[in-house]
Amino acid sequence: METHAAVHQPLDRRSRPLRRSLEGRMVAGVATGIADHLDVDVVVVRVLLVVLTLAGGLGIPLYLAAWLLVPDEGADEAIAEHLFEELRR
Repeated sequence: METHAAVHQPLDRRSRPLRRSLEGRMVAGVATGIADHLDVDVVVVRVLLVVLTLAGGLGIPLYLAAWLLVPDEGADEAIAEHLFEELRR
């Protein structure tokens, strides 16, 4: 008789939730977290953010939005969620 045991596959990096990295940070861990999530080199993400900043300034608001909306590794909530909870009190 054949048994159907669960086969454990390694998690695809993109199947993990996006988190700001605690290791390899230069500012807030946004670029490192995105690079880990997408499985690309962090330099690619940083260069893309610089290009977006220089070509119209979009890199800065995107970075700030990610900093506020993406939680740190090991955190249950993002900075924005924490701020909204504090404002409701």
